[in-house]
Amino acid sequence: MSDRLFIFDTTLRDGEQVPGCQLNTVEKIQVAKQLEALGVDVIEAGFPISSPGDFNSVIEISKAVTWPTICALTRAVQKDIDVAAEALQFAKHKRIHTGIGTSDSHIKYKFNSNREEIIERAVAAVKYAKRYVEDVEFYAEDAGRTDNEYLARVVDAVVKAGATVVNIPDTTGYCLPQEFGAKIKYLMEHVDGLSAGKAILSTHCHNDLGMATANTIAGIMNGARQAEVTINGIGERAGNTSLEEVAMILKCHKGIDIDTNINTQKIYPTSRLVSSLMNMPVQPNKAIVGRNAFAHSSGIHQDGVLKNVQTYEIMDPKDVGIDDNAIVLTARSGRAALKHRLSVLGVELEGERLDATYQEFLKLADKKKEVNDDDILMLAGADRAAAHAIKLDYLQVTTGMGVKSVACIGLDIAGEKFEASASGNGPVDAAIKALKNIIKRHTVLKEFTIQAISKGSDDVGKVHMQVEYDGHVYYGFGANTDIVSASVEAYIDCINKFKK
Repeated sequence: MSDRLFIFDTTLRDGEQVPGCQLNTVEKIQVAKQLEALGVDVIEAGFPISSPGDFNSVIEISKAVTWPTICALTRAVQKDIDVAAEALQFAKHKRIHTGIGTSDSHIKYKFNSNREEIIERAVAAVKYAKRYVEDVEFYAEDAGRTDNEYLARVVDAVVKAGATVVNIPDTTGYCLPQEFGAKIKYLMEHVDGLSAGKAILSTHCHNDLGMATANTIAGIMNGARQAEVTINGIGERAGNTSLEEVAMILKCHKGIDIDTNINTQKIYPTSRLVSSLMNMPVQPNKAIVGRNAFAHSSGIHQDGVLKNVQTYEIMDPKDVGIDDNAIVLTARSGRAALKHRLSVLGVELEGERLDATYQEFLKLADKKKEVNDDDILMLAGADRAAAHAIKLDYLQVTTGMGVKSVACIGLDIAGEKFEASASGNGPVDAAIKALKNIIKRHTVLKEFTIQAISKGSDDVGKVHMQVEYDGHVYYGFGANTDIVSASVEAYIDCINKFKK
């Protein structure tokens, strides 16, 4: 009989900590439902005490999903645990995830404490959380840099206090796979409660040195039975272990007799949904879900694949939900074709929202020969901007060799029309200066990134911006076949987020 690995997804907590990728509650519910369909066992829905938005999201996600365990993060602080328990009140299956740093660096510099006091605080937090829920997970922050003997003492103490899962994070992404695997093995051999089945070990690996997945697999091979992951590997700094990589490694390597509950055919649509909602592109060469993951450009590779696909592919694209016989969308495609393709990508649209998206699709299809997946995901998410107080009415730019760029812009601000013009050093500069002539606030452009979705000259370009205003940095996103328009849309997206 195969061992069971529990998949703990923290896309909505650790993943959402990426600057500029925050989701509102409605979007978080959409992701949570997709994670439920994917087969995730535990959804870490947020850090309730951190903000009213996180608190509300945990409540609403708890109401929206049925069978996965909903987990809320806390520090080893009673108030944190009280708030987490309140946020989890509607969850059918609930878990409190509490913990404290255990490395000498954290103990000395973060807590100004000592090893014995840290163990006391860890035990107290677990016991306090057990007053609210049976399922308590403890995290030993920076376990990757904690010496194994002391870490075993901490794990033993929290298991005896009632922890059902003990999370061993490589918080800084520092460990080598053999080191992390040996750490898990040491704990399995030196903590009686683990070998007795009173608790399981969990991995939570970061990707600072590109070893998050390797470390996670090493941990699993040495006894960990929960893996903490995110969709597309998103997360703090260089990201977390990628759910799709762990799931497909276990599926492809038949010699590893460990099963998950993941429906791998829903991996690709889940990946696209998260990428679209978070405005975070998936790198083309990303394992499993990148657009080049099943592409073959080398003549030798193409020849081999045509003769037998297994010469260069160890996975069937359909196993991860990639439809290699996808309907090609053009200006002649109907609503049904658009709805089908959106459904394949994990987005369900009906009624007026589908009609509105279809009309925008037709406008885009008139400008392009084919409309690709990224294009229609952008269109499907465009209605999120419909509620903005500031909208772009029109933009006209005159530019060329030897002439100064001039832009005329029209804005709709809460139903009132405004117009302005300006010249600048290039069309984007002129357009943004014209915009600033209407929005008279002192702003500083901190970052400006243009990304072409694919190689075509008629393709949609994405613009990501960071704008500083009144001491805060705001993140904006725009997408358009005209890069100047996309730039203005991204700037307007930032402005709409300014705190009043």
